[in-house]
Amino acid sequence: MLPLLCLALVLSTLVPSYGLPNGAPTSVCDNMLPFHGGGIPPLTTKTPFLITPQTSVVGSGQMLKIDIESFPANIVFKGYMIQARAADPPNNIVGRFVDSDASAIKLIDCQAGGDTATHTNTSPKQELTLEWTAPDNFVGDVIFNATIAQDYDKFWVGIPSERVRVVASSTTVAPGTAPTKRPTTTTTVPPYRPAQTEAPVAADPIYEECGQSKGCFGFPEGCVDSKNCRAVVTIAVLGARYVFEMKAGYNRPAYVAFGLSNDAKMGEDSVIECVPEQGTVSAYASWTTVGPYGSTRLGVPQNIFQVLEKSYNDGVIYCKVERDVVSTVKGQKFDLLNDKFHLLLAAGSSVESTNVNYHDIGRHVSGSPQSLAEVGPVQGSSKLLLRLHGAFMITAWIGTASLGILLARYFRQTWVGSQMCGKDQWFAWHRFLMIVTWALTVAGIVVIFVEIGGWSQVRNPHAILGIVTTVLCFLQPIGAFFRPHPGSSKRPIFNWLHWLGGNLAHVIAIVAIFFAVQLQKAELPEWMDFILVAFVAFHVFMHLIFSIGGCVSERRSGQRVTSFPMADMTPSRNSMSSSERKQDAAFSGFRKSMLFLYILIVLGLVIAMVVIVVLAPIEAAYNSIKDQIMN
Repeated sequence: MLPLLCLALVLSTLVPSYGLPNGAPTSVCDNMLPFHGGGIPPLTTKTPFLITPQTSVVGSGQMLKIDIESFPANIVFKGYMIQARAADPPNNIVGRFVDSDASAIKLIDCQAGGDTATHTNTSPKQELTLEWTAPDNFVGDVIFNATIAQDYDKFWVGIPSERVRVVASSTTVAPGTAPTKRPTTTTTVPPYRPAQTEAPVAADPIYEECGQSKGCFGFPEGCVDSKNCRAVVTIAVLGARYVFEMKAGYNRPAYVAFGLSNDAKMGEDSVIECVPEQGTVSAYASWTTVGPYGSTRLGVPQNIFQVLEKSYNDGVIYCKVERDVVSTVKGQKFDLLNDKFHLLLAAGSSVESTNVNYHDIGRHVSGSPQSLAEVGPVQGSSKLLLRLHGAFMITAWIGTASLGILLARYFRQTWVGSQMCGKDQWFAWHRFLMIVTWALTVAGIVVIFVEIGGWSQVRNPHAILGIVTTVLCFLQPIGAFFRPHPGSSKRPIFNWLHWLGGNLAHVIAIVAIFFAVQLQKAELPEWMDFILVAFVAFHVFMHLIFSIGGCVSERRSGQRVTSFPMADMTPSRNSMSSSERKQDAAFSGFRKSMLFLYILIVLGLVIAMVVIVVLAPIEAAYNSIKDQIMN
């Protein structure tokens, strides 16, 4: 019971709060759209919340108070994000807010310091007053736009205020200019656009002619068809010219890069990087390294390509380059006309002066070497081994290990007199389940090492926790094979070590699975953490039920059912009375019923999680299946 309670406490610190309790991140500065539950859409119904400036005219450089309130009153909200935007194009964020209440207001920097305000916690709020300072040397109308979250899955995006006129500071502001408070009748739906009439958004031209006159490659898988890639590269062969376009805008990347490789692994690859710098985009040639994995521009010729076009708008990187048909980098020849290459595409959130950092936004590799002149669809590399690793580990540590531990802990005096393979039922099933756990764990660790080709370079504790789990799991059956006789003086030592090793492995494995959800390569939805939390809560709850039932049973029969002295955690038949050997302990029917319930629910959770892992990203798989059914 103690390891499970410790696990519950540890997980309470690991599971992220998806309502962003510390406020909105800068990644949503442009559209003000929360990323709740992997993409819960905002409400488009009439919002009960008002964004009310306390005056309709303010002098430049002067302060204005803005109220966030509800109509009707007393409707609470938990989170918010608010900006002031110029009413006229290009609708820049203007002015700055004042950190007047550190317990409720946090300032973030979207286009300038403190130009956006958000919440500091998710405690219920009935109303809130913010202070905003109009920009100097600005004259014109501004509109305050806000995202208000009444709850995690109930929020409105882009709620507008009435217009506020910013006048020259020398202009006298007439009294009685406070706007009339009235309920807002509409709300802007994502992606957020300022309150104005706009022409329909044209399709992204980078996807035009994909598969016809140029090859296109992007991630996540299938995004080229839907024209919604987090990062994409196109390759066009125009006579003797090889032209590459790269684009990335997901999560405001710090770079997008495209590489040519002789294999499907990172290392000794020729790369072109596009990096936003000082409002424009710079392109660099670089080289990937192994041991440790990384990239560098040092010693790489920068004259193997020419920049044709480049832009950086609203966090979206775009560049178009022409690369030399034949080039030599780090002693290796790259012949685009005659050779085939694996295509590498990556995007990340940080760079340094001479290199880009880890591709935490995403990475994709073509499944087979590709002639750059081919214009058909480019398939990504197989993720079968990665998916098998996840499926094996979830089945082992959420499924078989959990059930095996439960049987050994609470069912020693159940099914008395019934044996399988010459062993008591509980022991036979415990041993079988733990052998399956051991086999799945070893298989899982083998396939992931084959997939990665070495040690993971990701800054995430998942890998080290997985190795610790595997070592403990590997030692358990070895120790059990050499366990002393029940009457031996060394038996209590073995019992303690076997109990400790098994429980530690179980706890660490589940923590490792929590960290796996955060891995970019796994492509798992954030809400999978809720399924894991549900399992932990249910597992702990069932242990409590069995423990309480065991105590009641012991009081009735005077027979120890759920706990055993460490001198003999698996009591021999000689130590028990004849009557004890011939009948189950009290309430055996209740224990069997609860075991059946436990198996059903854990089986359902395991199947659900395995499906999510195997079909990841599950949202894209779901939409694809739905489209196929509808069509």
